[in-house]
Amino acid sequence: MLTRLRTAATAGVAVWAVLCAAPTALADDPGGSVECDVFICEVEADNPGQSGNAVGGSTGSAPQGSSGSDTSSNPWTCTYKLLSPQPAADSLDWEGHPPGDGAVYEQTCRYLDSINSVIRYQWLADLPPAVAVDPAVLAQRAVDTMKLAGPDLASPRPAGKYLVGMPMWMWVNQSPTTFGPNTASASAGGVTVTATAIVSKIVWAMGDGTTVMCTGPGTPYTAAAGKADSPTCGHTYTRTSADQADGRYRVTATSTWSIDWQVTTGGGGQAGQLTETRQTQIQVPLTELQVLN
Repeated sequence: MLTRLRTAATAGVAVWAVLCAAPTALADDPGGSVECDVFICEVEADNPGQSGNAVGGSTGSAPQGSSGSDTSSNPWTCTYKLLSPQPAADSLDWEGHPPGDGAVYEQTCRYLDSINSVIRYQWLADLPPAVAVDPAVLAQRAVDTMKLAGPDLASPRPAGKYLVGMPMWMWVNQSPTTFGPNTASASAGGVTVTATAIVSKIVWAMGDGTTVMCTGPGTPYTAAAGKADSPTCGHTYTRTSADQADGRYRVTATSTWSIDWQVTTGGGGQAGQLTETRQTQIQVPLTELQVLN
């Protein structure tokens, strides 16, 4: 039987781990019975970064609450596996730490030669013993610290006035979190990965059934352009938004972040790529030009 523990550490809280063997038929109990061993350990929240702050630490370390300090006689054997993907930022598994600060591991502990296991998630500041570092996981951790956002729309604007048949110029403001480039690093176990993210394209869903793909930030409109089309990113509406909800077209701009990462310390110079998408929505009005006789 597999017993799974997931704890939000609180100082002084005792955790009961119950390991049960499969039912065994007995002569005086034809229905069989279940034999269980009960182990008690304590969760120490004062120092959550240390391995072994619950059912056991690194392989061969004494579980909290056990008697004696001789780790060579410790009956617990624990191993770790780096979770991929890592838990959501608001997960209790982070124990109050932001993503990118240390990492969350799956800890599996066995008692003596038992086939049963106690499994829980554990946040550790440093890499535990015998855990291989996946550079791609470190790259994702670096990206998580970038706080990438959707496009910062400069045009069109909700407060703008737009006419049917007139070219609409579309462009975005550029910053590290809304367009890039954005660079961050993450480290574990002597390996450091550096990732750089930049928006490679923005797909505009215009709300009238058409989409426009732009491979750059777009070109800001100037009066000198007159009624010309945008040279890089634009759209011309052919009907008003009068029949739309609130009398406006819902425009959705989806940016694709292309992320290149490479191992800068340790790991043999590995490299790779990741992709993330982000969205921004606005509503814009489209009216017809009114001509007075």
